[in-house]
Amino acid sequence: MESTSYSRYDSTVRAYYIENFGCRAAQADGSAIERQLANRGMRRASAPDDAEVVVLNTCTVTSAADQDARSAIRRVHRAYPEARILVTGCYAQRAPEEISALDGVTWVVGNSHKKHIGDIISGFPSTESNAFVPLATLNHGLPAANFAAQIYASDIFAHTELHSAPVFDRIARTRPNLKVQDGCDNRCSFCVIPYVRGHSRSLPLPEILREIEVLEAAGYREIVISGINLGRWGRDFEAPKRFVDLLETILKGTSIAKFRLSSVEPMDWTDDLVQLMKSSPRIAQHAHIPLQSGSDRILRKMHRKYRPWHYAEKVERIRSAMPDAAIGADVMVGFPGETDELFEESRSFIQQLPFTYLHVFTYSPRPGTAAAEMSEQVLIPIARERNRILRELEGEKNLAFRRTFLGKTVEAITLKQSQEGVTEALTDNFLKLQIRGQHEANQWMLVCVEAVSEMGLMGGHPST
Repeated sequence: MESTSYSRYDSTVRAYYIENFGCRAAQADGSAIERQLANRGMRRASAPDDAEVVVLNTCTVTSAADQDARSAIRRVHRAYPEARILVTGCYAQRAPEEISALDGVTWVVGNSHKKHIGDIISGFPSTESNAFVPLATLNHGLPAANFAAQIYASDIFAHTELHSAPVFDRIARTRPNLKVQDGCDNRCSFCVIPYVRGHSRSLPLPEILREIEVLEAAGYREIVISGINLGRWGRDFEAPKRFVDLLETILKGTSIAKFRLSSVEPMDWTDDLVQLMKSSPRIAQHAHIPLQSGSDRILRKMHRKYRPWHYAEKVERIRSAMPDAAIGADVMVGFPGETDELFEESRSFIQQLPFTYLHVFTYSPRPGTAAAEMSEQVLIPIARERNRILRELEGEKNLAFRRTFLGKTVEAITLKQSQEGVTEALTDNFLKLQIRGQHEANQWMLVCVEAVSEMGLMGGHPST
């Protein structure tokens, strides 16, 4: 964990602004970048117009994610032409030359060099040999400025260790993410993430406990344990460990009030993991289990490692152990070869399972993936209609789940106060909650549910 002060580096850059895109692991990466810059004497600006450097931490899981990043680059450059723009993250790792060709970009830093961003912005070389590997320097078509973006990226598969991602002692969010695993050794036919994140790598236990101690000392009462393929934590160690070993060690070695798991692949939901979640009030009753499709034929084309009946067995086991738990899934529509019949097979499978929410995605071809070369690509209007159908089903399931808590007392952590005289909160089982009155953020409270709102629950503290 970085602790050295680098304020002497701050000769030209005094303020930065960072915008994160994508998953929880990317959010954790963003926090680590902020720590690098703060340790070099820079302050975080509240808006881009007050920053000399704008950092865009990108995602590339879909073409829409790429478009969001490009739009953000153009927006920032148009509104703040004097700001230097650094683009990093998964899109920067996958297509650095493409990004460097956009007007306004000063640096493109792939995931392979993300830990050096503080040095890159400061203009000081890293002490690590061969730390920076520029791939290309492309002219932006601005000869008067004689400007060329610098690219820093290299082979992500050369990275075999996961370095500690330092966390702020004063992060401006209530539920910080702690990334304990990165990379993925699966090769799902639709997914580009292994090629921009590299092999599965785990943060060692002593470093994880140290990071939790820092967050605990800063007063945080919930930590989200995140990773790209979280359930694979520990498999890459010389003496392999299980994911449940990590959780048991956290429970024994820390006193953090609550921690939540971000996403765990279906076959990593072992009986031991389910029983540990059931027995410990310090683990949020929230299971996010990526599904992708309920059609066996589509799952096989996706190269997923489970069949629908395997998945259903895991979900039913979790629901049986934890009747009030949130159970969510990622679901994809429009995968190549998904006929009306196969979509209906997937929809019917989802309808039968006790999901409380879904994240529905429309398939997006990713360069270099097997699925992008498959025939029978689904027309976009058809895929969008299937997306709408599943989102409507998700809304029905979530509403039914929320209604079961009317008149009951739930546990929730306060997030922020709103202008309507209520405090926004999140329940242990991942439901949005509005609490009557103004309450300090970052507090676990017992709340009596009085009503179901359009998007969540409403209630009051039992003592009010």
